[in-house]
Amino acid sequence: MKITEDQLRGKTVMSEEGLYLGILRNSTVDEKTGELIDVLVEPSDDIDPRLYHLDKNGNLVFPFGSIKSVKDVVIIGT
Repeated sequence: MKITEDQLRGKTVMSEEGLYLGILRNSTVDEKTGELIDVLVEPSDDIDPRLYHLDKNGNLVFPFGSIKSVKDVVIIGT
């Protein structure tokens, strides 16, 4: 089953341990291949964003390959 980037945007993101990380807001894409590189997550108020890699806008940055599951929520291996 294929999932498009539009289907990911706006989904709740949780860690494998069940921690609410935030909302998936965007992704970065390799311009030449179209391959998704990273997903950008607007951080939850309940986490310390300093513990994660952040982009210049304060979004959490996770490699696309860290996504473990996509259903009602996106599960990310941290």
